[in-house]
Amino acid sequence: MMGYKFSNKIATLGLVLMSCDAFIHPANFATVGTIEKTSSTELFIIGPMIRKMREEQAKKNIPMASEAERENDAPGLRVGTNAWKWPPVWPYQEESFMRPKEIPKAPTPNLSTMMTGGIPDIKDEPVSEEVEKLNILKYWSEENTAKTEIDEEAAEKIRSHYGFYLRDGMSVLEFGAAEESYLPENIKLASHVGVGASKKLMEENSALTKVIVADLNDVEEEKGVNSDDLRSLGANSFDVILMANTIDFLTSPREVFKSAWYLLKPGGTMIVSFANKDAYTSKFQEAQTKMWMDMTDDQHMWICGSFFQFSAGSGWENLKGFDISPEESQKKEGLQALINQNQKMNMYVVQASKAFQDDSIDPNNPEKSFRSKMWLLPTMEDRDKQLLAPRLARAFQSLKNDDEKDAIARHVDVLPRVYESLVKMDTFSFTFSMQAQLAADLVTDKDFDANDEQILALKMGLGLRAPSKEFWEPVGRLTGAMVPEDKVNLLAHIVPRFGSGDPNQEACLGNFVTGLSPTFSVLKSKSPGMTESDIQLLGTEMLAAEILKPGRSSKEQFASWLGSLTEEEMKEYLKRRKSFKELAIVEMKEMQAERQAEKERIEEYRKKMMEQQEKARAERSMAFNPETGKMEKIES
Repeated sequence: MMGYKFSNKIATLGLVLMSCDAFIHPANFATVGTIEKTSSTELFIIGPMIRKMREEQAKKNIPMASEAERENDAPGLRVGTNAWKWPPVWPYQEESFMRPKEIPKAPTPNLSTMMTGGIPDIKDEPVSEEVEKLNILKYWSEENTAKTEIDEEAAEKIRSHYGFYLRDGMSVLEFGAAEESYLPENIKLASHVGVGASKKLMEENSALTKVIVADLNDVEEEKGVNSDDLRSLGANSFDVILMANTIDFLTSPREVFKSAWYLLKPGGTMIVSFANKDAYTSKFQEAQTKMWMDMTDDQHMWICGSFFQFSAGSGWENLKGFDISPEESQKKEGLQALINQNQKMNMYVVQASKAFQDDSIDPNNPEKSFRSKMWLLPTMEDRDKQLLAPRLARAFQSLKNDDEKDAIARHVDVLPRVYESLVKMDTFSFTFSMQAQLAADLVTDKDFDANDEQILALKMGLGLRAPSKEFWEPVGRLTGAMVPEDKVNLLAHIVPRFGSGDPNQEACLGNFVTGLSPTFSVLKSKSPGMTESDIQLLGTEMLAAEILKPGRSSKEQFASWLGSLTEEEMKEYLKRRKSFKELAIVEMKEMQAERQAEKERIEEYRKKMMEQQEKARAERSMAFNPETGKMEKIES
């Protein structure tokens, strides 16, 4: 209903009111002409519907934040830090962040053929109609002279909210800057840099100390805003980043929030404020995204929160949502929203702080360190990072050599190159857990640096490229009975050996592939009852350990050693190899249990602190008097 013009809304409203007049209390609605009574059937259906609408509206207004959180934070806290829940991957379609006019139109089938039961004449690969995209810099600087004016009551609410967090001497960056920043009076900032599309409007803003013209929708995918001027400001440079009434125009919000995280100082806060969905429809509808126009104000708050989550994950902390709407505003939806067309503007805020990123791997908590190193990595979903962190931590703790530990920390940055291949395996029976294990095993190898030859080898091993006849084709054919988990482990052994430029290493790869068939034959002759999958597992593990790396065993030495093994020794080796997997599972479960216990300990500590704060507040006899600037006794 919200998509129609106001005149159409009133026409529809009149029809609906004629059906539900008997269930609308006269004190709640103004009289609308003379309305005939409805039938008992209509009353039975519509009456409960109206009551349900009111109940649901009342539920929406219940804050999802504890009393202690609301008392210790800025006014209007509605969603506390522990209330947010997210899906494991980015949940939006590409067209959600397009402007409605820019969404390509699919070719229209021949409806007359369809109606007669015939087969529609649709080409195999229909070509969508190309649509010209809005030039946002031209739109804001030349085509649109309107200003983002908001109610004075709403503006004052923003100033008051900013005043709770801004302090003299802070450095502030403002995304979407224009003619007004809504700063508290008498605030003395060290710097206030404005980034916006209209130089003219920013020059009207006396609060700005520097102006940068940039299109926030011009981005490098999964990296950030594509602006040299913005990048030149440097990492960890600002105490606060403000973004007011801009989020509804962002077509690549994740990248904007990634840039914000990069530019903020650790502990710094990004504050995103926005008005109700229809506040600027008459002025700027052409520039607003489809998602903003389709979703409700309550959904906007959660969507804004998701931009924090899916830009840097736990690199953002203390995520909170506020409803700072003026008391005079009427937060109504459906029928009531149609009636109250002149309601005051509602205002909302979602904000979070930049967490501190570990410079090195903390030996006492390596999982936390690895997680922080992956916050901004592209290509990988947050789900992948959650799976990788404990695996990398376990590998780090198992190593004794400092050089190997340093190698893992360095190799974290090449994970996106690995996942560029792994994400293509999502459609196959290659689980996310297996992908994470392979990625962790690769970056744990000190020889793996994701060079072009290694990535090509990975793709061939995964079946994403035609296998080379001299290596991957025979490897794939001779190891066909191995279970997927063991094949993943084999890939982790082989791939890092490519791209070294060392002739000795090249020779070892050749010895490995030519040694597969004779090794399997020897194992079968010594242990006829061993399954084919176990033969292949044991043989590849032996070759990987002794032949695959230079400086270990020659072909002759390996053949002599293999020929001397007894069946009992072979079975013992196989048992030990399988026990590694079982031990890894046990260690992983132990680590997960320790992590859960630590979370519970922190939560228990937080609850105790809140209880102490509540007790102190209830029992205190002194309080700070802002009028006198002194602590004074509370008079009962």
